[in-house]
Amino acid sequence: MKWIDRILAIALWVSSAMLLISYASPFFHPDSIQWLPYFGLLYPIWVFACVFITGLAFLRKIPFKFIGVFIISIGFSFHIRLIAFNFTENLTSKDSIRLLTYNVRLFGLYDDSTFESRNQIFNLIRKEGPDVACFQEYYRQDKPTSFETYDSIRTIMRSIDYHERSAHNERGKRNFGIAIFSKYPMIARGDVMFESQSTLDFNYCIFADIIFKKDTFRIYNVHLQSIRLNEPGKSQEQGRLALLKTGIKKMNSAYVKRADQARKVIEHMESSPYPIVVCGDFNDTPMSYTYHQFYKKMTDGFREASFGLGATYIGRIPAGRIDYVFHTDELFCSNFNVHDVSFSDHRPISCNINFARP
Repeated sequence: MKWIDRILAIALWVSSAMLLISYASPFFHPDSIQWLPYFGLLYPIWVFACVFITGLAFLRKIPFKFIGVFIISIGFSFHIRLIAFNFTENLTSKDSIRLLTYNVRLFGLYDDSTFESRNQIFNLIRKEGPDVACFQEYYRQDKPTSFETYDSIRTIMRSIDYHERSAHNERGKRNFGIAIFSKYPMIARGDVMFESQSTLDFNYCIFADIIFKKDTFRIYNVHLQSIRLNEPGKSQEQGRLALLKTGIKKMNSAYVKRADQARKVIEHMESSPYPIVVCGDFNDTPMSYTYHQFYKKMTDGFREASFGLGATYIGRIPAGRIDYVFHTDELFCSNFNVHDVSFSDHRPISCNINFARP
């Protein structure tokens, strides 16, 4: 065997092994094997590498070329988590609500052009006309204020009910958190308390029981544990090393916290007497333990009613799809849309939640 074939054979075994390990990441709590979530995070790279190297192996006719085909094929159920193949017409029943979920990044409060992002988000809400809107990284300033959000959204949506959880900054009279706006009445509302509530990232979960015609449903708005990677160093080289160590430490911690927060939400869901929608910013990919906890109990609206990859995060790190809409079996999703706009570091999601099959 020529040297190039030897290298290709080694690359085939390595890429197949990496891909196989990544298949395990959704099944193990991040606290049990701390390095495993990173294989899930890099899963798209392992898939691409394995497919590419397997193709070369067939062209070169090296031994064991079928190992790549085997490893790729046994992961089919994972591959379809990343991409939706909905070819049917998106119909909407008469008994449906229009839902919008969006991490608005404080409506661009700290942008150079202070009001531009906020006004663009307002225009999006006006255009979409949601019946229920869930916002993460929501910002509201106590009156009087020049950066108004709450009244504008209620006016645009014609919202009659509202639920918010936020951290209050007394000095600036500022509130940072998450919120639910609804055109329909909320008969109950509350919080799902996490064991470690972050005062910096405003990671919360709130819920509301909403009456729609003769139906009642419960909606959860979640913003699971964020990661802050900015960490200054004493010098350029020391700074890079410090940043790497700090980043790994923070990511390890965030993976564990998100898994525990997901458990809290799911435990709370079990007490609901109504059909459930869970939406928001999960900060984790479809190959994560956190996603899998919801996926095995609920339907992913994106996979049910969309087409393509549906990447929702457009920040500096290419995380792909980390914002979701899940629902229980009594409900159906249609007209799922990940909007191709950049008013925040996330893309907004809108869809119809149907109480009868369209």
